[in-house]
Formats: sequence, C-alpha cells, structure tokens
Amino acid sequence: MVSINVLGYPSSAAAYCVGVEHAPAALREAGLVASLHAAGHQVDDLGDLPVHLWKPDRERPRVQNLDEEVEALRELADTAAPLVSTDTRLLVLGGSCTVALGLCAAVADAGIEPHLVYLDRHLDLNTPESTTEGSLSWMGMAHALGIPGADESLVRLTSRHPLLQPSHLSYLGVEPATEATEWERGQVDRLGIPVTTQAELVADPTAAATRARGALPYGPFVVHVDVDVLDFLDAPLAENVNGRNSGPTLVQLGEALDALWRAPGFIGLSIGQLVPAHAASDPTSLGRFVEALTPPGDA
Repeated sequence: MVSINVLGYPSSAAAYCVGVEHAPAALREAGLVASLHAAGHQVDDLGDLPVHLWKPDRERPRVQNLDEEVEALRELADTAAPLVSTDTRLLVLGGSCTVALGLCAAVADAGIEPHLVYLDRHLDLNTPESTTEGSLSWMGMAHALGIPGADESLVRLTSRHPLLQPSHLSYLGVEPATEATEWERGQVDRLGIPVTTQAELVADPTAAATRARGALPYGPFVVHVDVDVLDFLDAPLAENVNGRNSGPTLVQLGEALDALWRAPGFIGLSIGQLVPAHAASDPTSLGRFVEALTPPGDA
C-alpha cells in the first residue's frame, strides 16, 4: 500500500489552445481515485488549483501567457511542496506539460534536489528565440535547465535556478530524429542529456523505463508523462494528434510506469497535454489510461 496525494492543475495557459484544463476532472470522472483505492492505496484527493485558460497573446506572441503561467506554476509549487515526501507519492493532474516545472519546483522547495524522468514524444527544449511557435508547452525543459534564450521569469520560478542540472534530467520515449528541432538536438548533444528513445520504449517498456531511471543519480526522483507519447490511434488523448501509428500503447505505457513506481526513490508524477474532448472518440481510452496510471498494490 502507498499513500498517494492527488492534486489537480487545470491550466491551459501554456498550451496551444484550451482543452487540457479539463483533464483533472475527466480523470476523476473516469475513476482514477476509485482505481487507486481499489488497488489498496491510501488516497487523499486535494481537489484542483484555480483554472487558467490559454488565450492568444498578441503582445508577446513568442512566449504566450507567460505571466499567467508563472503565477499558475508558483501556485502549484506552493501548494505541492508540503505534500512532497519520501514517505508518500504525489500525483499532479495537469494541464499543460509545463506542470513538470511546477512539480520540480515543489520538490526543490521541499528541500530535495529535483531529478526527473521526462516521458514524452518531444524534448521540449525550445526557447522563445529558437522557435516561433510561442507555446511554453514546447519549452518547459529549456526553462528547467536555464538554457540560453529562456525567459528569466520562468527560469527563476523558485529559489533554485536552474531547477535541473543536465545530469538530473532523463528522457524516455522521445523521437529526436523526427519530433525535435535542430536546436533541441543540439542542446541534447551539448549538455549530454541521456535519451531513451520511443523505439526502445515500445520494444521493452520495463527495460526502457529502468534504463531511463538508471541514468539519474540515486535518490528521490519524479516522473512527468505527456500523453502525446502514446500512439494516438490506440489512445486518442493528446492535445497533439500527430502521433498516429507510432509510440507505445496504453498497455506498454502501463508497464513502463509500473517499473518507475516500483523504483527506489520514486516520489511523484505529473500528467500533461490530455484533452478529454479527443478521448470522446474512444470511450474506453480514459479508463484504460487510468488503469495504466494505477500502481499495483505492492508498488
């Protein structure tokens, strides 16, 4: 049995459009808390933080909704820091994938050095200078690492900055060749960040997750799951719908997450980029995602 705190982060401020702010409610409605209880875990559902919505930011189009996103992530870190403990697990239901920044900030504010397994199709190492997309969802890890060109207000989200050292970030499930910019690939090479690819994740989810965890220093670590890592045809959940016929199934994701839940030092997990409106095309997808998220009773 594990003691699990559940906290919702219904923010789309950093996303590409509205939609992901509905994910916390949708996951609860799909039975997440009941599933955790049924697996034998002690669960405390702490509800949701305030809603923040994406809107077109025409004043700063290359770093949209920056001030609101900094405010939202600071709210998350302040609320979550007292919940961070090596004796419990924290499950943060996002929201845009910058939720990983808020989780790492909470860990830092709790006095623990953040170590992160980033489970995503993308590297999210762009900056407002390296891309014209303007969405902070494509820039989260660049700001966590304080890469040149990142916005200082987000880099300095907490007193520890940068939030992550390159050796404290490990990628799992990414596709650098096709789903990353030249800038991002250059940063991975320059900083020597370990990458376990999508092909490796699909071939052997448990071994890939174990390898990604093993690339981090020993001690407490957290995991971020961006649902666009999934094959969109198996699980139409993500804001980004381009991952068709590639990526892990929900069963394979569940195997990887089981390995991470069981790994020594695991203390928390965040979820990002889930759009319930897309899940309506397959009524089974949210329930299957809940199954993948639920650790076995002996985890």
